[in-house]
Amino acid sequence: MEEVPGRRGPGGLARFAWETLQTFLVALVLALLIRQFAIESFVVDGPSMQPTLRTDERLLVNKMIYHLRPPRRGEVIVFRPPLDTDQDFVKRVVAVGGDTVQIRDGWVYVNGRRLDEPYVLYRGDVTTPPFKVPEGTVWVLGDNRPNSEDSRTFGEVSLAEIRGEAILVWWPIWEAHLIH
Repeated sequence: MEEVPGRRGPGGLARFAWETLQTFLVALVLALLIRQFAIESFVVDGPSMQPTLRTDERLLVNKMIYHLRPPRRGEVIVFRPPLDTDQDFVKRVVAVGGDTVQIRDGWVYVNGRRLDEPYVLYRGDVTTPPFKVPEGTVWVLGDNRPNSEDSRTFGEVSLAEIRGEAILVWWPIWEAHLIH
């Protein structure tokens, strides 16, 4: 018996329903795998990364990158802070394991050299003693230094607590941009 387009033969509706269910299940499994291992969306909460990021912006975070290489200075990361493992933070890496970091009158020095940080509008006037970042960790700061709870408060962040690199603001759509 030839099938006529637009008509369903015996069992056609059941077959269509089964194929639709299979397609939905495959899509769901793929979405969950991508979210678990590759890319996840996070929401910015608070002023600590202004002007780079603002409250309620949605970020895409690359969760695979740090399985391939370690974080680099200047990258914006999402992580679980040492003092509060139930909440995700977003900050900028300013020093990596083995670096010595110090803040003098709001300016960050890594290994004795002042960082060029064009993304920082509000530095504050904090001065800290030199600190050697342990291997396997990073030292992070918010871009809005006077309004940021960061490594000055909770210390270094273990690489194991990093969720991934923030790569894109995707919402609101008219504000979409790559994160630098």
